[in-house]
Order: sequence, then C-alpha cells, then structure tokens
Amino acid sequence: MLQRKLNGLMIGMSLVWLSGGVISQAAEPSPEQISAREQAFSEMLTNSVLVGQFSIDGQDVKEPREERYEIESVKKYQGDLWTFTARIKYGKNDLKIPMNLKVVWAEDTPMVSLTDVTVPPLGTFTARVFFFDNRYAGTWQHGDVGGHMWGRIEHETSAEVEQK
Repeated sequence: MLQRKLNGLMIGMSLVWLSGGVISQAAEPSPEQISAREQAFSEMLTNSVLVGQFSIDGQDVKEPREERYEIESVKKYQGDLWTFTARIKYGKNDLKIPMNLKVVWAEDTPMVSLTDVTVPPLGTFTARVFFFDNRYAGTWQHGDVGGHMWGRIEHETSAEVEQK
C-alpha cells in the first residue's frame, strides 16, 4: 500500500516537473519585440527620478533612508550595455556622469546588473536593480556594506528639465 502511494507520488511529481518544463519554455522574442521593449525601457527612465529608500544589512533602523537618482538619459550603447547619464548625490559628492551599465532581461523586465564597477570618486559598487511598472527594487553592495533599495520612478516635466 505504501509503495503504491509512493509510486503515485513519484508519477505525479514527474508529471508536474515535465509539464513545468514544457510550459515554462517561452519562445525567444522577435527582433520587433526586442526593439519595442528596449524603446519602452529608454522612455521609462529618460528624464526620470528614482525616488525611494534603501536599507543597510545588519542595521536595525525603524525608517529606511531616502535615496534619489536623477536620470537624464538612458540609451542603448551596444550589446547588453546601455549608457545611463545620471546625477548622483552620494555623501558630499554631487556628480553628473555617464555610465555604461549592463542590462539583462527577465522576459519583459529589465535589470541593471553591475559587478565591482568603480565610479570615481564614489567607490566600487555591485548591484542588481529591476524596473517594472514605474517601480524599481534591488540589492546593492559598496565594499563591506550592502542592503536593499526600492522606490518609484517619477518623470520630470519639460519645465523641470529646462531649469537644469
């Protein structure tokens, strides 16, 4: 009796595993779909501000710290590399710099992936940040310190862009 139940369980698990493999195999996106998602990504982040919070692993803080990244433009450079021109305020530094960053895709969701990228004079960073539906979320690392980051993507008006 126990053997039959185990056999039934194994068959059921095998069917679930096999059907999951078949169902989860999505077709590669067409060149038109790739172009459309890349255009949408560029438009979502160009002239935007990432407004959110970040946490630091190991610190028991009741309120997360605020963060703000002003993005002037995001343009595909080549392959998986995209040029982000952004204003970064970090500590006493206030810089506007272009950075070539890797962007990878999870179906229709872009993720910025940087590993040990040095941003003079700010330091070396590792991060994974997803963007979806005017929100962002991810993890970050700066030397021995790391944590989480999350927030919303806001778009500047034409008047705000001209004032810069």
